[in-house]
Amino acid sequence: MSALMRVWNQFEEAAIAFLLGAMTLVTCTYVLLNNLYTVFYWLADRWEGGSELMFAIGDFVIGYAQAMTWSTALTKALFGWLIFLGMAYGVRTAGHIGVDALVKLAPRGAQKVLGLIAVSACIGYCALLATGSFAWVSVLFKAGIGAEDLDHFGVLQGHVAMIVPFGFSLMGLRFAEILWRILRDQQTGLGLADEAADALKHAQGQSEEGKS
Repeated sequence: MSALMRVWNQFEEAAIAFLLGAMTLVTCTYVLLNNLYTVFYWLADRWEGGSELMFAIGDFVIGYAQAMTWSTALTKALFGWLIFLGMAYGVRTAGHIGVDALVKLAPRGAQKVLGLIAVSACIGYCALLATGSFAWVSVLFKAGIGAEDLDHFGVLQGHVAMIVPFGFSLMGLRFAEILWRILRDQQTGLGLADEAADALKHAQGQSEEGKS
């Protein structure tokens, strides 16, 4: 079981890293091509012997840049996938913001009960969204509508949207892990991020650095 969890965790991290890298690569390439052709035109104006070559390279670069109309659509799709994969990753790493100041004032037993109610509600929410979005994606695949500026690559809207039920399913599994830990008394709540506590620690750290 632990080996399976390690594989799952590594897959999650690798997928997020890949999406971030792909978004950066596509965006940088598009921006670079949209500004690089001016360099070759500038060289063509100042280098008489190689002006034809420089103009040809500049024309090629600007032509390829104009053909990359799909880059914006691809970046949006990658960002959408990143969001829905990141939801589950945020639950796993306690990255989502939690407001539980009053809950922490309650006795440990009451905290556990409130934690069970909260995580059950989260699992139910994920199940509802995963089921509903799965039906929506099924309709998109049946319709066969192409994705904006990506349809000539054979990409359908369903391919882009399929991350929605997948992401909510993964997040539901992460909440199920929390439920299991609460039942085993390994934690009492959702274990979400506490902005106030983080800010206080940061302020204390800066104060200590100032004194030193």
